[in-house]
Amino acid sequence: MNQQGVRWTADQVLALAPDASSRKAGSKLGTAGPWSDAGSTGAGTVWGLCRGSGSKPYQTVVDLADTAGPAYKCSCPSRKFPCKHALGLLLLWSGADPAVAGGEPPGWAEEWLAGRRARAQQKQEGEGSGADRPKTADPAAAAKRAARRAERISAGASELEQRLGDLLRGGLASAEQAGYGLWEETAARMVDAQAPGLASRVRELGAVPASGPGWPVRLLEECALAHLLGQGWLRRASLPPELAATVAARVGLPPAGKGPAVRDDWLVLARYDTAEGHLVTRRTWVHGARSEQTALLLSFGAAGRAPALALPVGLSLDAELCAHPGGGGLRADLGEQFAAPGPGEHRPAGVGPAEALDRYGRALREDPWLESWPVTLRTAVPARAGEGWQLADPEQGTALPLAPAAQGKAGLWRLIALSGGAPVTVFGECGHRGFTPLAAWEPAVGEVVSLC
Repeated sequence: MNQQGVRWTADQVLALAPDASSRKAGSKLGTAGPWSDAGSTGAGTVWGLCRGSGSKPYQTVVDLADTAGPAYKCSCPSRKFPCKHALGLLLLWSGADPAVAGGEPPGWAEEWLAGRRARAQQKQEGEGSGADRPKTADPAAAAKRAARRAERISAGASELEQRLGDLLRGGLASAEQAGYGLWEETAARMVDAQAPGLASRVRELGAVPASGPGWPVRLLEECALAHLLGQGWLRRASLPPELAATVAARVGLPPAGKGPAVRDDWLVLARYDTAEGHLVTRRTWVHGARSEQTALLLSFGAAGRAPALALPVGLSLDAELCAHPGGGGLRADLGEQFAAPGPGEHRPAGVGPAEALDRYGRALREDPWLESWPVTLRTAVPARAGEGWQLADPEQGTALPLAPAAQGKAGLWRLIALSGGAPVTVFGECGHRGFTPLAAWEPAVGEVVSLC
């Protein structure tokens, strides 16, 4: 895709940073001072030499035309991707600084680009010839493996039911006295049973007694949800197909097939990372211009390393998405991409607070373990609500409280500044703990501002 004239914003660039320290260090390098021989092409390549502590400057090049997100190469010793030099170079380019002149890439940059193009061509040819395709698996053997795993999960679910029964018979106070070790042992048994979803819920149970005042109520709620999931698995044969697929996904089974590919111009609404043990999970929300569907893309990376999928917030991607079964059809996989991310004018239509809650309620019927549901609020004004904040709808006279985790974060202050007391359109996650704002824009098709 020709990237000429498409300049990312500083927020879109900094959203690529693997962590806060890289974001801060990259911001310091976003000026012309340390750079020399910088340039860019209309095809989406940016390069430059950055002065460092050594005698030789670092050679940095970024390929923005990669359909899976930007690709980076830097001669610095950093193991982070992108490194601070790549972030600084993109910031310099995004600001249309004269130091980043148009032209042809130098030899060292062209060599890297040529290698990438050659590998992409080899991969395409291999896929076309079928040389790299895996051999067809034995259906009978796969069915036997699936049956053995189902038996192990059933045994784990039965053990969890027994543990929950013991807890309730002994009283919730015993959970505080037993500490986290008891639940960690149970979680390890769920892992042995090949039920990572059950293991995750058990770990959440272990953390509740130390979560502050009111923990017995929260523990009872979590016990009920864990019990519901265990019973759902044990009685899955009697459930409707969609709910059975949701139970299987919540337990931790991979999806049994995918829906048809949907090609659309997918606007990247929000993107944020969460650390879960030794894994970093990246959640990317996208919205289709023609299908009007909202989908969640998940990608993963080892701790300390950002996941590979790095779609910039506010840009649009011409691509195919394949939905997973169950869970309301939110989860999807990114399929064939027909162009690199570019500008997109469409924005999802918003609703009022009452409709937002209603949508979350309807989604709970399909997935009782759902923490939240993606919603766009049409006209929202940040306003004080006691000690916290809420998003008020001046047209309907209703409001949604912000989730506790969203209170006081930098994204809230950015939203307040963008609003200035006037209504803005806000995209976020609406759940039983409140609303978490993730992106916002002025109602008249304004620039999407990340709040993550």
